[in-house]
Amino acid sequence: MQTASLIGHTQEVLLEILKFNKPADALFQLFFRSRKYLGSKDRKFIAETGYGTLRHLRTCESRIRLAVKEELFEEDRALLLICAYLSLSPNGSLELSSTEIAPQFRGSRVREDLDGIFSTLKMFQPTASKGKAQTLGEEYSFQDWMVERWVKQFGEEETLRFCASLNEPAPLTIRVNALRASLDVCREKLKAEGVETELVPDIPNALRLKKRINIFQLQTFKDGFFEMQDAGSQMLPNAIDPRPTSKVLDACAGAGGKTLQFAALMKNRGEIFASDVQGFRLEELSRRSKRAGAQNVRIKPVESLSDLHDKFTGFFDIVFIDAPCSGVGTIRRNPGMKWSVTEAMVTELSEKQRLILEQCAPLVKPGGKMVYATCSLFAEENEVVVGRFITDHAEYALSQIRLAKTSSVSLSPVPFDYLLPHQRDTDGFFCAALTRAR
Repeated sequence: MQTASLIGHTQEVLLEILKFNKPADALFQLFFRSRKYLGSKDRKFIAETGYGTLRHLRTCESRIRLAVKEELFEEDRALLLICAYLSLSPNGSLELSSTEIAPQFRGSRVREDLDGIFSTLKMFQPTASKGKAQTLGEEYSFQDWMVERWVKQFGEEETLRFCASLNEPAPLTIRVNALRASLDVCREKLKAEGVETELVPDIPNALRLKKRINIFQLQTFKDGFFEMQDAGSQMLPNAIDPRPTSKVLDACAGAGGKTLQFAALMKNRGEIFASDVQGFRLEELSRRSKRAGAQNVRIKPVESLSDLHDKFTGFFDIVFIDAPCSGVGTIRRNPGMKWSVTEAMVTELSEKQRLILEQCAPLVKPGGKMVYATCSLFAEENEVVVGRFITDHAEYALSQIRLAKTSSVSLSPVPFDYLLPHQRDTDGFFCAALTRAR
């Protein structure tokens, strides 16, 4: 398929993402599902170009503002964003043909001056900004308020490193399901299906695929030998390390990736209760549990986590809270989050997270543990939430938890733990463990 046509297809999906603020990966899947005529190389170009444009949206918009002074149709703006990205990307050597692309633009003045616009896009050089946060925001294409918070939390150098890391595509990582197969057996089965893998150091049962493929079509997946799960996400249950006899509550289980990992770690013994206020997500967990052979999972849909108080007060050895959050630690997978997350959203989520901790607190037995985690990198959703909870609950004290040897960003004397994307090529996570004394 010609480049101009591929750019046109990329424009279609980019407009959908920018218009509806939905996760980019879900919209790309829907887009490709409805256009089965696209070959693998075409899909690769569309996906890489679309994701790349989202990752560098702020830089691309700066280029367009310099190249075009007039107001643009949304369709034309999307096309120029893509062209701006292609001019700065490793594919920059790709020669954009104004003759081929011009008919796709609605604005006549843009069509007539396309050669000049393309020339300006390629020659663009960013100007230095006054503030450190704004400089990093423009260089790595993040909102200024995000970078300002991160510089304050982590320092300029650390922020620069993980902002650069968040602009890289995430590797495809799977977790071998020990209830169905050993690591070696799973690797051999995958190899027989033409899939090459590599070990992930220090993370048991984690494998990275050397090439991106549709893993859901593999027989090994259908047989329950593995689940798709980021390596950082796998570190959380491993760090908690529940005993096989434990009673565990996964309070915000969702579709249950970590629930199933708990089941494997506990060797199908003990009891795992999986709850979520969004009951439809637990339906997916039910299907996944059967495929994985997880027999110790009890699904408990709730309207509120306080619904569990009557039967389960003081019941659980471990309550795990994978709290709903802004999700900015997963920007590598969904770069549209760079632009959809707002400061007001973070404040609203912080209050919701505080309430979830309050509702879960009575469910932990004396001597038990509550583990709070997010895939956010904002203090307001993390140590601030936990700090307020500790202040109000003298029966709880922070205890040490480490996600990985190379994590633990030291922010205070207490043992909060951050895993930043550049440290282990994972999503970003925060984790805190709280032990109940009485």
